[in-house]
Amino acid sequence: MIISLATEERSHQGLQLISVHDAGLAGERGDLSRFRSEFYRCLTARADALFELTDAVLCADGPVRSLAGLSLVGEHRRGHGGLYAGLAGGRVDADRLRRAVIAGPLPRAAGGRLVLAIDITCWLRPEAHTSAGRILCHVYGRGKDQHMAVPGWPYSVVVALEAGRSSWSAPLDIQRLTPGDDAATVTARQLRRVVTDLITAGHWRPGDRDILIVADAGYDGPRLAFMLSDLPVAVLVRMRSDRVLRRPAPPHHVGQTGRPRRHGGEFVFGDPATWGTPDITTHTTTRLYGPASARAWNRLHPRLTHRTAWTAHAGNLPILEGTLIHLQVARLPSGAVPKPVWLWHSRIDIDPGEVDLLWQAFLRRFDIEHTFRLFKQTLGWTRPKLRTPQAADRWTWLILAAYTQLRLARHLTADLRRPWEKPAEPDRLTPARVRRGFRHLRRYTACPASAPKPSRPGPGRPPGVRNRHPADRHDVHTSTKTTTNKAKPSTPRPRRTG
Repeated sequence: MIISLATEERSHQGLQLISVHDAGLAGERGDLSRFRSEFYRCLTARADALFELTDAVLCADGPVRSLAGLSLVGEHRRGHGGLYAGLAGGRVDADRLRRAVIAGPLPRAAGGRLVLAIDITCWLRPEAHTSAGRILCHVYGRGKDQHMAVPGWPYSVVVALEAGRSSWSAPLDIQRLTPGDDAATVTARQLRRVVTDLITAGHWRPGDRDILIVADAGYDGPRLAFMLSDLPVAVLVRMRSDRVLRRPAPPHHVGQTGRPRRHGGEFVFGDPATWGTPDITTHTTTRLYGPASARAWNRLHPRLTHRTAWTAHAGNLPILEGTLIHLQVARLPSGAVPKPVWLWHSRIDIDPGEVDLLWQAFLRRFDIEHTFRLFKQTLGWTRPKLRTPQAADRWTWLILAAYTQLRLARHLTADLRRPWEKPAEPDRLTPARVRRGFRHLRRYTACPASAPKPSRPGPGRPPGVRNRHPADRHDVHTSTKTTTNKAKPSTPRPRRTG
């Protein structure tokens, strides 16, 4: 009797676990269906064609190679003419779609903190002479130690990062940079929109830790922190190894003549003699990088001048104090010789545990590269040869919506692995492997697109008649350069920027 009661109790507990698991899956399936319905409402013109085009991206076999190939996917019930017409004449409410993406579940970093990464990726169009809005984009890795400038459309992307080793991220917003834009101003405006929407959606509440924004050395971290100082955010940015920061100014004593000093002694990154004793020193052993040591100095700031970004600033320039972190690891996964990394954090008086969390959060920033690679190599973001930048923006938002559906279906699809691939745990599937099973999941989600109506293609241009309305050709936007070349000094000084 006792054995039968124990067995019945274990069976009841197992049924409870199964019901909880099924309820969780049902909730995730509901999140996916709600997003698909809201995504359809964000398509304000040619919604059916754009919605089915996104489904074709998700359900196609293998990587996307061309737009015409997507018209042959079974989920796309329209012809290739309707596909191109949707991108050319369709409309996407980007603000509403961004709010729909942010309203869903988002990943969290260590401690439940929201961590946002910002970066720029380029859609290269070197031969698109009839496409407007192209800018010279800096491309790395096309040759040994070579940096090239290739015409294209640069896009600024904001993603939410998660903790642990993963190739997943959550793209929240994407915006194309137009000729003449100031990257720092556009980035601050973009981050302000995203953070405001996060607060509105309830992902951040008063009393929570500040949202951490992680950026690479191409961004001016102190200026970004100054422009977002009224928001609950903290900035962590990598700095170049030739920078120079300043310590706090010494106190001005009574009776001392002269104007009070605004800046203290120099902290030269390339001169260890100016570093002094660090305020915090930590040592951690990691699996990928081996022993890692971090040193932190409190209350260091750059010396700003009324040049470049601060030209229009009225009055005295601000003193933007922060914490400087010097990270040194023993090895790199690629086998290259590791170089020290300098990080600047916009908060002061932090503890050693916070220092370790900060540099580990910065290393997680490289997860955004996996997202860019999936966009370009699997989802075919840069494959179409679209002429207008407006059509490119519509296609870009469709790709972001497709990736969001993959993220929401992360725990709902089966692992359809190839025979030569290793089995993966259900919660460790990559985005590409989740995409393989999306076709089987799609039938259980909302599909609001209506069936196509029968139509007949137009006659087109008669044979033998030349095009009498050629497309306009546009120049590539370049920066203005002076014609006079300054002679280089015979005794070069060490590189240092303030």
